[in-house]
Amino acid sequence: MKILMILTSHDQLGDTSKKTGFWLEEFAAPYYVFKDAGAEIVLSSPKGGQPPLDPASDGEDAQTDDTRRFKADPAAIDALAHTIQLDKVSAEGFDAVFFPGGHGPLWDLAEDKNAIHLIETMFTAGKTVSAVCHAPAVFRHTKSADGSPLVNGKKVTGFTNTEEDAVQLTQIVPFLVQDMLVANGGLYHKGEDWQSFVVTDGQLITGQNPASSAAAARAVLAQLQAA
Repeated sequence: MKILMILTSHDQLGDTSKKTGFWLEEFAAPYYVFKDAGAEIVLSSPKGGQPPLDPASDGEDAQTDDTRRFKADPAAIDALAHTIQLDKVSAEGFDAVFFPGGHGPLWDLAEDKNAIHLIETMFTAGKTVSAVCHAPAVFRHTKSADGSPLVNGKKVTGFTNTEEDAVQLTQIVPFLVQDMLVANGGLYHKGEDWQSFVVTDGQLITGQNPASSAAAARAVLAQLQAA
């Protein structure tokens, strides 16, 4: 069982002077779900090397058992510091791809031709494709084999408009995940704000927010184990 996790390389929060990046819990929780199941994990990002961490996800109020475990895990810290540059990764050999969120993917992964190609290739091959929170942004330009949006007619979730409004970034982000998924024909579903909510439609698995990251990873694992 070999899983590719792709993180953002983008660290600027729009035109503000604030930093963004990936959300720590959304990496750490799935990472340990996969690791504890014995999966081989490969980490990648558009620029390679150390992905930028959203500083808001590193505050004391954002810590979980998984983030604390990560901070005490030298091997995981080293693996994250040496992600493989995305244009050097192919879909071959992987059983699933998982995209952790944070606001960064709205700017880079959503537009990254390598990420788009990899998703389309894996999906066409019948492999599991998963993204959580803001990371469903990666489905902005992805297409199915017939040329329609990949999420068209599929049940999906992602960071809600009300959650974006609550963090006061509605006017800062380049697009709203919920609106984009709906515009692309996705059958958008959501749970309560900030509560775990995961949607599975065939090989497509999406999670709504940070609280959904472990559950989304478990859904990926269950699918791979069933196969």
